[in-house]
Amino acid sequence: MTRKTAAPKSPQRPVLGALAVVCHSRQGRDHVILVQRKSPPNAGWWGFPGGHVELGETAMEAAARELQEETGVTATPRHVLTHLDVMLRDDAGVVQRQYLLVAVLCDYVSGQPSADDDALQAEWIAVETLLQGMAGDPDRRLIDQVADVAVLAQRDMQRLAR
Repeated sequence: MTRKTAAPKSPQRPVLGALAVVCHSRQGRDHVILVQRKSPPNAGWWGFPGGHVELGETAMEAAARELQEETGVTATPRHVLTHLDVMLRDDAGVVQRQYLLVAVLCDYVSGQPSADDDALQAEWIAVETLLQGMAGDPDRRLIDQVADVAVLAQRDMQRLAR
């Protein structure tokens, strides 16, 4: 008689994701593309286009793919800008999900942001507007660290333009 035992539960691990950070000068001001998320986590909140890195795909490739899928915009990944550790906790403070997000600075190539896939809206938004908290609009809540990453992208693009 063969005895079956339950397979050991695999440890929970962080999920790897990529964000496309497209910083582009429009009408003399630096803008970034943001999307309003359709699905959890952060449904209804505004952040950079992005999602899971698929098996066999680099973070750079994932950022460009997610940008195209969510907004229809084409951009060329330039380099890793930063990474973000995101931990979603329950009411007791216990981590329920953890993400390691690779923010990839991308050069704008073509297209106008149009919401698709898991985005409700997609827009160019001025970096200065992000610093003002989306101009005080309570219906436009930013995901944590979006403004900080946008400023980092703006500074990096200005440095690269010199």
